[in-house]
Amino acid sequence: MSYQEEDNTGKILLAALAGAAAGIVTGLLIAPDKGKETRENLKSAATKYSGQLGEQLSKYGEELDSKFKGYVEKLEDLGIGEVGSSLNLKGNWDEAKGKLKQQYAQLTDEDLEYADGKGDELVGRLQQKLGKGKKEIVKLLNDL
Repeated sequence: MSYQEEDNTGKILLAALAGAAAGIVTGLLIAPDKGKETRENLKSAATKYSGQLGEQLSKYGEELDSKFKGYVEKLEDLGIGEVGSSLNLKGNWDEAKGKLKQQYAQLTDEDLEYADGKGDELVGRLQQKLGKGKKEIVKLLNDL
């Protein structure tokens, strides 16, 4: 007999959205102000809350990304999945670039351009320039 945890997140989100929609409709129907004033009030409230919502989504996205990376690293440490399949750059990138340029003279600053979250692009450029596979490039970068 196996235990399966039920994920109710979708149901909760759907219920919250349905409740919000019902509240909006009710509010519009019994609004004390005239139509134009009500629309202006809604517009200002939507502007205010959309910024807050965007900040929250960004925060949760960053948290989710860091948790995912942590889980991938744990799986690699346990020997589950392919070791070195994820890019895990540590230390000073400028020093790492210098080491790579010493090892591979054909690499340019443009080839070694790196920004957080853009590791796949770096790996792709190095694959093309060095003619190596993704695993080799990721291992090379992680070992720096």
